[in-house]
Amino acid sequence: MIALANPARFNALSGSLLPWLAGLTAILFAVGLYQAFFVSPADYQQGETVRIMFVHVPAAWLAMFGWSLMSIASLGVLVWRHPLADVAAQAAAPIGAAFTLIALVTGSLWGRPMWGTWWEWDARLTSVLILLLMYLGVIALRAALDEPSRAARLVAILTLAGFVNIPIIKFSVDWWNTLHQPASVFRVDGPTIHPDILVPLLVNALAFTCLFVTLHLVGMRTELTRRRVRGLQLRAAEER
Repeated sequence: MIALANPARFNALSGSLLPWLAGLTAILFAVGLYQAFFVSPADYQQGETVRIMFVHVPAAWLAMFGWSLMSIASLGVLVWRHPLADVAAQAAAPIGAAFTLIALVTGSLWGRPMWGTWWEWDARLTSVLILLLMYLGVIALRAALDEPSRAARLVAILTLAGFVNIPIIKFSVDWWNTLHQPASVFRVDGPTIHPDILVPLLVNALAFTCLFVTLHLVGMRTELTRRRVRGLQLRAAEER
């Protein structure tokens, strides 16, 4: 972490990792989608609509992962003063927002034939919608502030305050009576999904995770370049 505090070292390391990550992501997607559509059987109750799960579930996991990553980065901003912490938080926000939107849309498409409605204001759905609004809020707050250091601190505080929503999303199906099914993968007594469905789900989850990491590294590199250009522009303006 100390070595990666140097943006040049981070760019060098991430630049060497990105081709491998992109290749691994493509391979995992090819394997995962093949298993999802040609190996995994249709559910005896849900039929072919169960295949929405292979996109919906990984997107929902990564929606929470994105905010958790931003929260760790926010600690880096406020506590450890890590030079790349704010860059990591800023790059993760739009990616996390995109996965949250995907989770909501695919959940709605899945819910219509299963529940008979596109939307229900139950605890799980509402808390995920709040997560999307939180993502949009931190993006808007950062865009509204001109001073980068002040924006970084305020966004970090808001991100840490919003982290309380993550356990609410996770345990909402246990704490309240909701339409959404309870956890079926990460359980104390083991997964309740048949291996023919569980294995493709985990492969696709890994593929989406690699995609998230790849996009996040690209976003961080882009933001570092943008900040460097902005710094050069300000320096040039001061010298005139």
